Amino acid sequence: MSTQNIASVSHEVVRWSIDTGTSFEDFRDRYEAAVPVLDLDRMARHRAEHATWDTVLAAATENAPHGFMRFWSTDVGGLMQLAGGAGSCAAYLMGNHTIAERMYRHDPAVMLHAPLRTTIHQDRQGVTRFSLDQPSTLFASFGVPEIAAVGRELDRKVVDLLRVLDVPVLPQL
Repeated sequence: MSTQNIASVSHEVVRWSIDTGTSFEDFRDRYEAAVPVLDLDRMARHRAEHATWDTVLAAATENAPHGFMRFWSTDVGGLMQLAGGAGSCAAYLMGNHTIAERMYRHDPAVMLHAPLRTTIHQDRQGVTRFSLDQPSTLFASFGVPEIAAVGRELDRKVVDLLRVLDVPVLPQL
């Protein structure tokens, strides 16, 4: 009989839920323009051609002018409205594989949180919000200083993205 090792890590996560100051449709359109879809065909060519990491870095910079790409998205609100739910909601996986690699090399388990899960949704009062778990609080849980540093960098990159999207950013962010 084999024995199992299980590591349990309890950690606190801070959720950012930011009033976008605009309509759902407007913010979603601006977000999707600022955070382009990951170019999967180009990624597949890089793998097939055994591209250098410098080539991958250059392609990511080109694909993500504001640092992030969309790896996945879905219209959650449209589905939930079939059950009588109110409000709009779109869910995304937003990230950058070249940033994630800087954490992955220390612990592949960081992929639990990379790419970042985000939503654009209307709250109960009809306010359009952009929500995500604060990256630094997710990645600090690995207890590796290099991973935690990238988490803090991601916090700053999210704040920079909000500024690009004309969302007022409070000093505590």
